[in-house]
Amino acid sequence: MCIAIPAEVIELKDGNIAVIDYGDLQQEVRVDLVDVSVGEYVLVHVGFAIQKLSKEEALETLEIFKQVYDAMAEET
Repeated sequence: MCIAIPAEVIELKDGNIAVIDYGDLQQEVRVDLVDVSVGEYVLVHVGFAIQKLSKEEALETLEIFKQVYDAMAEET
């Protein structure tokens, strides 16, 4: 199974590179597959932004990931 994680684009660099923010982590990713602007949200998979998302979709998905992580932490 493959998982793509939502993140906000916080900076665009030369060479189709964007700096994205996951909340606790910032990372450079390739944006060859999408046309994005600073402030937009994307799904990131293996270092590539593969799709744009609305802010609402991104935040909802991140909340679901948080709930799953919290539930898993409670089991240990």
